[in-house]
Amino acid sequence: MRSFGVHGSGRVVVVAGATSAAGLAAARALVSAGARVIATGRSGDRLAAVADAGAEVVVADATSLAEMTTLAAQLGQVDGVLSLVGGWRGGGGLAGQSDEDFDALLPVLQAVRATSRAFDQALQASDAGRFAIVSSTAVARPLAGGANYAAVKAASEAWARAVAHGFAKSARDAGGPLRTASVIFRAKTLDAGSLANAVVGLWDADAADLNDRVIEL
Repeated sequence: MRSFGVHGSGRVVVVAGATSAAGLAAARALVSAGARVIATGRSGDRLAAVADAGAEVVVADATSLAEMTTLAAQLGQVDGVLSLVGGWRGGGGLAGQSDEDFDALLPVLQAVRATSRAFDQALQASDAGRFAIVSSTAVARPLAGGANYAAVKAASEAWARAVAHGFAKSARDAGGPLRTASVIFRAKTLDAGSLANAVVGLWDADAADLNDRVIEL
C-alpha cells in the first residue's frame, strides 16, 4: 500500500466524474493511501463500484457550477480535486468534425471550469491543495480527424494553467509560500493504474515544483 508522502495522510480528495475505469482506479489508490475520497457522477448505479472501493459517492454533475459549489460548501476541507469527465468523439477528417461531436465533448471543459471555480477557496486554504486534470498528447500534435477533441483538451489545459497562475498570484500577494498546485496529466492512451499512482504522488512533491506542470503518463 502506498501512503502519502511529505505532506501526510488524511487528505480530502474529490474525484469529479469518477464512473470510468480511471476514476475507479484513482479512488481506490487514494483510499488505500489514507485519503477520504468523495467521488461524483451523474449515475448512482455507475458509482456503486467506486463506493465498494471505499469512496463516499455523491450523485452530482461535475459540469454544474451550482452543484459543485454546493458540494464544496458541504465538505469544507478539500485538499485535492481531480477532474475526470472525459470521452472521445472524432474521425472523418476535418469535414467530419461535426457540431454534435463538439457539443458532446464540451463537458470535458465545462467540468474543469466548474470544479476549479467551486473548490478554489478550499484548495487555497489547504496546506497542500492539488487540482489536476487529464489531457491528451493530441494537444501537442492535433490531427484533422480529432480536431474537436484536441481543441477541447487544449482549452482545458489553458484553463488549468490559468488556475496555476491564480494559485501563484495569491501566494505572492499574501507574501507566503506557494502551497497549492494545478497540474495537467497528459497521456496518449490513458492507463488507469499509471494515472492512479501519479495522482497519489501529487502529495509527494512541493507545490512550487508541481504548479503549472505537465506530467506525461
